Amino acid sequence: MSKEKILAAYEELAENYDALIDHKPHNAYYDRPNTLKLIESAYGKTILDAACGPGKYAEILMGQGATLTGFDISPKMIALAKRRNGDQGRFFVHDLAEPLHMLKNGTFDIILCALAMHYVENWERTIKEFHRVLKPQGTLVISVEHPFFEHLYFKSDRYFEVESVKAVWSGFGKDVEVGSYRRPLQECLLPLTENGFYIEKLVEPKPVSKFEELDPVYYKKLNAFPSFMCIRAVKKQTH
Repeated sequence: MSKEKILAAYEELAENYDALIDHKPHNAYYDRPNTLKLIESAYGKTILDAACGPGKYAEILMGQGATLTGFDISPKMIALAKRRNGDQGRFFVHDLAEPLHMLKNGTFDIILCALAMHYVENWERTIKEFHRVLKPQGTLVISVEHPFFEHLYFKSDRYFEVESVKAVWSGFGKDVEVGSYRRPLQECLLPLTENGFYIEKLVEPKPVSKFEELDPVYYKKLNAFPSFMCIRAVKKQTH
């Protein structure tokens, strides 16, 4: 799946994505509450929102007193993030898979990367850049599609490979084909542990109760088997 096709899909989705993101169940009542728990306290922290989309996480974290920088590959998403957050925060267009040459070493207390790493084929360079721009003992919080869910959903017979896959999304007002990369569990963890992080917490999330009001069928499914996985990793001390 080419980067251009992934970008084109998000450019097409952007307006509807932004319009629905506040209350769409999988985002608002499954991913966000569980991922935000791993950040714990945002007050007074410098946070990088990597692949920030339309800036909903940024809005929440700046509302909690964080200083925030966000980037996304989609120009439309960045325009929406700026619209949502007014004169708060710094937002710019950038590809998650490319070096963060515009950011200095040791800049951030926390990096958040929510539901985006599955668009990156090779995680190593991205994780190394996250390590570089984090302060000593800084925290990386990511959420991704759960590798076991993806293996079943895409009916893969090549579990141990990083595999290009695609799905048609119909939950944002129109049918849009979105490509990504399915990977085994070890390819979610080894890029962290082999590039300067230790994993402090791994969560297989469950939806919060508000989800049930909006989608009782998926609420039951997500309480039986996870679709996402959330990780908090800490930059190791160097001696």
